[in-house]
Amino acid sequence: MFIVFVFRKWAWIPLIIFLIILSFIDITLLFKTPIGNGSSFMDEELKKTLKSAIQNLFDLKNEFILARDKEGLGSLYNKEDRHGLWGYEEEVKKMEYLHDWAEKQQVDFKNIYSQVLIKNISGVGDSYNATLMVSTQYEYVYRNDLTKENFFRIGTYHAFTLQGNNGDFIINKDWYKSPFEGSMNLEDVNIDKVKEIIKIGSSSSQAILSDRRIKAVAYAEKYCGSASLPEYGFQYNKSYRNFNPEGGDCANFASQILFEGGGFSKNSQWNYTKGNGSKAWVNANGFHNYMIYSGRASTINYGKYLDVTRNSYKLLPGDYVAYEKKGKITHISVVTALDSKGYALVDSHNADRYRVPWDLGWSNDNIKFYLVRVHY
Repeated sequence: MFIVFVFRKWAWIPLIIFLIILSFIDITLLFKTPIGNGSSFMDEELKKTLKSAIQNLFDLKNEFILARDKEGLGSLYNKEDRHGLWGYEEEVKKMEYLHDWAEKQQVDFKNIYSQVLIKNISGVGDSYNATLMVSTQYEYVYRNDLTKENFFRIGTYHAFTLQGNNGDFIINKDWYKSPFEGSMNLEDVNIDKVKEIIKIGSSSSQAILSDRRIKAVAYAEKYCGSASLPEYGFQYNKSYRNFNPEGGDCANFASQILFEGGGFSKNSQWNYTKGNGSKAWVNANGFHNYMIYSGRASTINYGKYLDVTRNSYKLLPGDYVAYEKKGKITHISVVTALDSKGYALVDSHNADRYRVPWDLGWSNDNIKFYLVRVHY
């Protein structure tokens, strides 16, 4: 009995010691909240500093891309780290491609700006990891018509690391799926012939669109995700499964556009139910084959970029473009608008696009295109 009594008596000592230590701790630290769902707790001032630093890095990056300034772009990255070097090299490729594309298209970019949303951030010391959603708007004018401004938006999702303190930060890592990965090489394209076509390209903008086409476009623009206009909240339609983690969501999105907006009915071949879609619904190759062989669509033109550029001016909002690599269709984009010179603009998922010129990121000699008329 004596032994048991001593054990119980001394069992209170750890609790007393804990309470003494706790009295010296700033209790407010226990209620600091992380940015997003991060595990590192941060005070409001640090939150504000990091948010400002990340936005500033993207603002500077866009400024240097617009000016085609490699040196300035390089100053934003820690090129001593392999991840930083890779990130810098990829941004240089994107910058060079955008300017080469602008030369082919005979346009000048006037402004590029990004809206950065921080989903999650954590870190200690001078290194912070973040997940970001970035919606970037590109504004351009045709060189022979400076009075009419055009723009498109591209959305991307980033695993991002920045390093620094006292407001001085640098990019250690920026991993994201490039929206131009289908092509960042215009060397094989006959630029002079393309320029001639674009210069005299005729527009279908005077065509009267049916209500079904108009509704299809409205749906596409509302749910094009991180590329959408801010008032739509950068969302996919949550009634549908997101297939991006499983290889891509482009066909699923195109099917939604035609069903929810365009009024096409489901059937045994083309169907979505309980979180699953048929091959014709979710697979790019399957979607295109179904649309053509069912008679719901027909091919306007097929071939390499130069072969189809002239006929691309026949595309109307509500039609679609299928992109073929190595004999297989790997992507679907739906036409949603025409720019000031009648050039077709498309929306898609993976990467998220809002009114992007239909060939941007795809116009090299290794890609073939199906320009498709949808029969509403």
